[in-house]
Amino acid sequence: MSKLIKPEGYKPLLDKHQTELGIKRIKDFFQENLATELRLSRVTAPLFVLSGLGINDNLNGVEKPVSFKIKDMNGANAEIVHSLAKWKRMTLAEYEIKPGYGIYTDMNAIRADEELDNLHSLYVDQWDWEAVITRGDRTLSFLEGVVRRIYQAILRTEFLACESYPELKPFLPADIHFVHSQDLLDMYPDKTPKEREDAICKKYGAVFVEGIGGKLSDGKKHDGRSPDYDDWSTVAENGKAGLNGDILIWYPVLGRSFELSSMGIRVDKESLLRQLKIEGAEDREKLYFHRQLLDGKLPLSIGGGIGQSRLCMVMLHKAHIGEIQASIWPEEMRKECAEAGIPLI
Repeated sequence: MSKLIKPEGYKPLLDKHQTELGIKRIKDFFQENLATELRLSRVTAPLFVLSGLGINDNLNGVEKPVSFKIKDMNGANAEIVHSLAKWKRMTLAEYEIKPGYGIYTDMNAIRADEELDNLHSLYVDQWDWEAVITRGDRTLSFLEGVVRRIYQAILRTEFLACESYPELKPFLPADIHFVHSQDLLDMYPDKTPKEREDAICKKYGAVFVEGIGGKLSDGKKHDGRSPDYDDWSTVAENGKAGLNGDILIWYPVLGRSFELSSMGIRVDKESLLRQLKIEGAEDREKLYFHRQLLDGKLPLSIGGGIGQSRLCMVMLHKAHIGEIQASIWPEEMRKECAEAGIPLI
């Protein structure tokens, strides 16, 4: 069911022409900073992959990909990617990328099952990145170091946006705060996961919530994660499970927490087998991607996705992602946005 937040008295600080120029400037600047921070080289990525190979991201396990038959391949079935979490790791192996280096790409996806609101669209665009690591890098401290470097790139991009358009004022804090999803539950036991994120982000401004995908002490997950890319079950040096998480900020325009990135250290052979068993998905062990990993043909890696339209939305102080990207919205939402002064593209 579509939902809409309508900020009272909202008026875009930039017109459509300024916005389009700002989108390009932000995208160009941020991806260069991200590539420099993490030592990433750009690669070309697919819009669709063949079904049945286990390459596509199945997100929470319930979303169905948009698919079609390929006439010139005897009706073989292809599906639009949800993300490139697994494809990137195969590409690292194919390109023989060394530890300490990686790749990034422009990922475009269609998520037909998405619930549409200010942040969620049928069309998803993000910088998907992946880097090769060593066995010794599979630690929480290494993950947090990478998060800090990404956050610094975000801060530099905010400075660029505000220097380019004086109407915009910076609001992100200088540092990002780290918290495990179990600690978040302990802090706010009477709140939902989303309410916990709102509370912690309002307090600190920018937060990395760790350990997302496994069940917490209340028997529930903070949020769903596929069992075959992020490692959410390995116990880290803090004694808690999970080597992954989400970068969240407090977004004053909407008065709520705002996810910019989902990322993590990826599964190795042991954690893949463990997580497939936890989720009752052992049948995936026979799929092409999973066999490559279990047979030791894929490197250890860390990776994630950073929303392009979302980052631009935050940097340009927009109330709706439809002010940044062209997509399809329910007619009622378009009408409400027009009445609330939110100009959708």
